Amino acid sequence: MIRWFVIVGLVVGGAVLATLALLHGWAWWLLAAPLLVVGLVGVSDLLQRRHSILRNYPVLGHFRFAAELIRPEIQQYFVESNTDGAPFDRETRDLVYARAKGDEDAEPFGTERDVNAVGYEFVTHSLSARQAAGDLPSVRLGGPRCTRPYDIALLNVSAMSFGSLSGNAIEALNAGAALGGFAHDTGEGAISPYHLKHGGDLIWELGSGYFGCRTPEGRFDAEAFARKARGESVKAISVKLSQGAKPGLGGVLPGAKVNAEIAATRHVPEGHTVVSPPAHPEFGSARELVHFVERLRDLSGGKPVGIKLCVGSRHEFLAICKAMDEEDAGPDFVIVDGSEGGTGAGPVEFEDHVGTPLTEGLIFVHNALTGVGLRDRVKIGVSGKVATGIDVVKRICQGADFTLAARAMMFAVGCIQAQACHTNRCPVGVATQDPWRARALRVDDKALRVRNFQAATVASAHQIVASMGLSSFDELHPGLLNRRLDHHVTTSYAELYDWLERGQLHVAAPEAWRADWALADPDDFGARVSNRPPGFRPQAAGLG
Repeated sequence: MIRWFVIVGLVVGGAVLATLALLHGWAWWLLAAPLLVVGLVGVSDLLQRRHSILRNYPVLGHFRFAAELIRPEIQQYFVESNTDGAPFDRETRDLVYARAKGDEDAEPFGTERDVNAVGYEFVTHSLSARQAAGDLPSVRLGGPRCTRPYDIALLNVSAMSFGSLSGNAIEALNAGAALGGFAHDTGEGAISPYHLKHGGDLIWELGSGYFGCRTPEGRFDAEAFARKARGESVKAISVKLSQGAKPGLGGVLPGAKVNAEIAATRHVPEGHTVVSPPAHPEFGSARELVHFVERLRDLSGGKPVGIKLCVGSRHEFLAICKAMDEEDAGPDFVIVDGSEGGTGAGPVEFEDHVGTPLTEGLIFVHNALTGVGLRDRVKIGVSGKVATGIDVVKRICQGADFTLAARAMMFAVGCIQAQACHTNRCPVGVATQDPWRARALRVDDKALRVRNFQAATVASAHQIVASMGLSSFDELHPGLLNRRLDHHVTTSYAELYDWLERGQLHVAAPEAWRADWALADPDDFGARVSNRPPGFRPQAAGLG
């Protein structure tokens, strides 16, 4: 509203000075003309609906677009200098923007990557490369106990809650998913009206706060869950055990942000700070988790139910595998979240130093499920800085079946990485509950950009696979992905990691797995002695 007063004031002031110019001489035009030009540009910016940043920052927003025209150096200074270490490099971010807008994504003068840097990764192409052809594959979620399986796309919208994102941003993501035929993870903030308005396929994420299906005391409400989970838009349910941005912590939504709409969506009191506990109160062991998953599947009418986690203690996930094997039950899919993932704000130490990075977490989960003989019936999804076609291909080489993207999808709806997500002052209306800021985000335009980005990225992955001389994504394997270890040595992932055979943990666990496999207890998550060096005693140092 202040912006309107300022712009109208400029127009009125310019009109007054223009009147003086007509009455008293041309010199007044020196003052009138700039005010009128700036005022009229401001009015145009406020009325247009294509650019969110111009609606929220009339006139001033043009400086950002001017910087884009004289990129990369000036753009990098103006756009990136205040981001305190952007989570995506400029090349990746620009690629996402280009694909979302439907622009050409070619880059002149070769790669900007240092191909000799330690950690550089690449896939091997083939002299029998071909042009990508045929329909894009999907992945079926649903094990033996699932009566309503769901075919999920290779790239989907990862978990971002209403509350963290504005209603317009959620609408745009869901409308894009509906247009493109891919899934939209709700995040743990429950299913809002914005998730349902356009009919996009939903993965309902159920966190430890059970938002949308909780009792006044914060426990799981089975009746409310069943009523919503059986809705046509809900295609799968994901039980969030932990997340990459803040593994081992529950979410916190300050009371100032809990307006009437969010309170009704989450089933919480309006105006009160909402805290979800670090762990689920409905189960305390792997076996109880398996039973809870089975209960959710029955309540949902047979839909696929999975779990999402950032890998922590290895023996705890192995305990889940043991419980699944012994009970002949459990999740239909596992979503592995990397510690480098996350779109919202989390404590710095947790973001930087807690949890397992996606590559190690994914390979471990794939091997664990393979080692107990369950990999063929449990699909694996991954989330954590997935933004390009090569990201999709790499993760499938490492053991994933499908992927989800959060930050890249935020870019598609207009995020500029201002890193103001936690302040409620997002400049483009993506991560805010301020209605005046959120109104800048035009749903129909951004929905097309979400659809465009997903389609172009999956098409790129499809062509990469074809350029490798393969006919399908099923032919990808670790031997096709290479990593530079130092300036002289490059090796494939087939040699870099050990890969378990089906059922190997039951027959003879490899030495690197024996301690964790022995500690894994389906009836107790609480073991904390994994990998403790022999003779180590915290008491000797006065710590226990």
